[in-house]
Amino acid sequence: MILAMTTEAQVFTNDQNVANNGYDVVNYFTTNTAARGTKQFSVEHGNATYYFVSQDNLNAFKSNPVNYLPQFDGYCAFAVAKMNQKVPVDPETFRIDDGKLYVFFNDYYEGSPFNTIVPWLQNEVDMEKLAAENWQGLKGN
Repeated sequence: MILAMTTEAQVFTNDQNVANNGYDVVNYFTTNTAARGTKQFSVEHGNATYYFVSQDNLNAFKSNPVNYLPQFDGYCAFAVAKMNQKVPVDPETFRIDDGKLYVFFNDYYEGSPFNTIVPWLQNEVDMEKLAAENWQGLKGN
């Protein structure tokens, strides 16, 4: 599947303008697992479509979307911190910390497997701070 930043949305979306590659952002919080939602349970938010696994999750999102949206508009938290760049993610690689959802790149980089959650967790406090600082300059781009 090809993922791309669309011109209509600031959040990271796939080629069908679906955020988080169709993974349910509420499900991370309710079950601490990554699960792909369906079009049957979907909603438009911030010029992107979000999919959910159930009507309950859809309703929870609609009642307070800010509680569930991934940090850094769904781009890799590590890349925002260390590279000052927006990088696509693997929605199955995530962390919830202090009530916030972070998603990470987990694929091949320069010919070798690279899961960015590993270095993130080695220095999470500093990474969160650096990512928040860098995001101020990146979020409008």
